[in-house]
Amino acid sequence: MSLYKAETRRLVKRRFTKFFVLLTVLVLGLVAAGVAYSNEKATPASLQAAQARADSSFAEDTKSAERDRADCAANPSQYGGDCDNLWTPSKDDYQAADYLTSQFDFRDSFPAMLITLAALLALVAFVIGASFVGAEWNSGGMMNLLLWRPQRIRVLSTKLAALLVSLTGLTVVVGAAWTGLFWLIANLRGTTERMTSGVWQSIGLMGLRGLALVLVAGAIGFAVASIGRHTAAALGAAIGVIVVFQFGLAIVLELARARFYEAYLLPAWFVAWMFKSYEVYDTYGPCEYSATDGCTQASFTITWQLSGSVVAGLTIIIVGAAMWTMRKRDIT
Repeated sequence: MSLYKAETRRLVKRRFTKFFVLLTVLVLGLVAAGVAYSNEKATPASLQAAQARADSSFAEDTKSAERDRADCAANPSQYGGDCDNLWTPSKDDYQAADYLTSQFDFRDSFPAMLITLAALLALVAFVIGASFVGAEWNSGGMMNLLLWRPQRIRVLSTKLAALLVSLTGLTVVVGAAWTGLFWLIANLRGTTERMTSGVWQSIGLMGLRGLALVLVAGAIGFAVASIGRHTAAALGAAIGVIVVFQFGLAIVLELARARFYEAYLLPAWFVAWMFKSYEVYDTYGPCEYSATDGCTQASFTITWQLSGSVVAGLTIIIVGAAMWTMRKRDIT
């Protein structure tokens, strides 16, 4: 059996991998069930019921307004002495649409569901990637493998390739099922109107960016665990990044009133990658005068190209460091 097939089989057969994939499917199922439960398709009956609730609210508020006017006439001082400016309900403020249960609009709402899928799969990819190589370092399996194939870089790169190809297959299958499931939810509990070829293209491109995010997360988890030679090394590094470089750095930057401080935090870059751009504002800087907009805050746009370049560069550095340590350090 080739090294690649052996590594792919080892990854797929691991109980840890099966457990996390099953857990991911369960979580996604709960999310989809929650969305389906909280939405309802607009029907003539539901529109009629919503109109009845709107009329009832209008009648109740009208009675309350009349009581307030009577109380104001009797004791104007309690209402500021001006009874003419008391609010009077208007029929136009009570539209049936405001009383309808929300319905799932595929065009408007599915991108958020796609982001949810990408974020969850990226987390799973990081953990599976870290465990895939970290467990073998910890158990001595890597040393035994190198006795069979004493080619360090080839062994590590093949394991990484097996991981990335498997993650690609998992993401494509789950992504297709996710899209089909929410298309069904939109048909049963919402609407699929206004779906054009351009919208589908936009969703497809967002899905590809989500796939790239999953692969990057898996590669970084794999590389950090390989450098630390333990799964806990990658998980500890992830916790450190979140605590120190996210919460801690955010607090320090806010206290220092740093300009464009959001640009130093990872979420802004990931949002820019998934949504194609993200506007960072200079919250603490002086305003910029505009004859049309008045006093506005200076802003900086993080584009998906810039975000992708930064994340790709960071990934190459981390994976390169893992390959370098694999080549230079002792195996024992």
